[in-house]
Amino acid sequence: MLGHHYTRTFLETAVASLNAGCNLELSYGMRNNVFMHIPQALAMGNITLQVSGREWGWEPGLRPPSTTEVLVSGSSQTLRARVRPLFYTRMRLGEFDPPAMNPYNALDMSVVQSPEHRNLSLEAAVKSFVLLKNVRGTLPLRAQDLSGKRLAVVGPFADNPRVLFGDYAPVPEPRYIYTPRKGLEMLVANVSFAAGCREPRCERYSRAEVVAAAGAADVVVVCLGTGVDVETEAKDRKDLSLPGHQLELLQDAVH
Repeated sequence: MLGHHYTRTFLETAVASLNAGCNLELSYGMRNNVFMHIPQALAMGNITLQVSGREWGWEPGLRPPSTTEVLVSGSSQTLRARVRPLFYTRMRLGEFDPPAMNPYNALDMSVVQSPEHRNLSLEAAVKSFVLLKNVRGTLPLRAQDLSGKRLAVVGPFADNPRVLFGDYAPVPEPRYIYTPRKGLEMLVANVSFAAGCREPRCERYSRAEVVAAAGAADVVVVCLGTGVDVETEAKDRKDLSLPGHQLELLQDAVH
C-alpha cells in the first residue's frame, strides 16, 4: 500500500488494512512491517469498523481527509474480529496444546521422507513435466537404450542443488536433492559432466570443457535456466533471453 501511495505511513496502512478486513501480513521481518503498528493504532483509538470519505464530508474534487481526521475514533472490537479466525485456526491445528497431545510433534524426517512420500513426490515430478518439443522422438531416454553409451550432462543447472529451487520453494535436506547429474549417474551409461558456468548468470563461460564433454558423447543433456539469482518476485527481467553465455553454451553443446 505504501509502494502504491495509497497510504503514507505504516500506521495508516495498519488502520486501512484492518478496516478493510485484512488480518494477515506477509512481512519482511520484525522491523519493516505493518502489524507492529497495530498496538499504536489501538492505543490512539484509530481502529474503526469503517471509514469512508463521505462520512468526513469528503466529496470528489476536494482534498482527502488528513491522517488525524481519519484516525480519530475506534473500537478494539475490530481488532478482535480480525484476530479471532487466526487464533481459531491455530487452536484447531493444536498449536496451543501440550506437545504430547499434538500428533504432528511425533513426525520426524523418517516419516516426512518415507519411501511412500518420496515415491509420491517422484510421481508428481514426472507428471508435471511439460514437454515443448520432441524432434524425431528422441525422448524419453530409456535406461536399456543407454547401456554402454556415453552421456554428457552440461550447463549451470546440471549439478548445482542451490539453483534448482524457485522462489518460495522449501529448503530440503541436501541428501534428498537429486541434481540432473546425480540422477543420470544412476543409469548404466558412462556419464561425463561440464558446468560451463557455475552460476545461472553465466558471466564467465568455459567453452572448452563444454565442447570436450559434448563432443565425446552419444547423448548430450543441457541444463539451462534462470533461478532466483536472475528473477524472483520483485526482480523482473527486461527480456526472455537466456542469461549471460547460456545461449552460447547451448549452441556449443549441440553443434
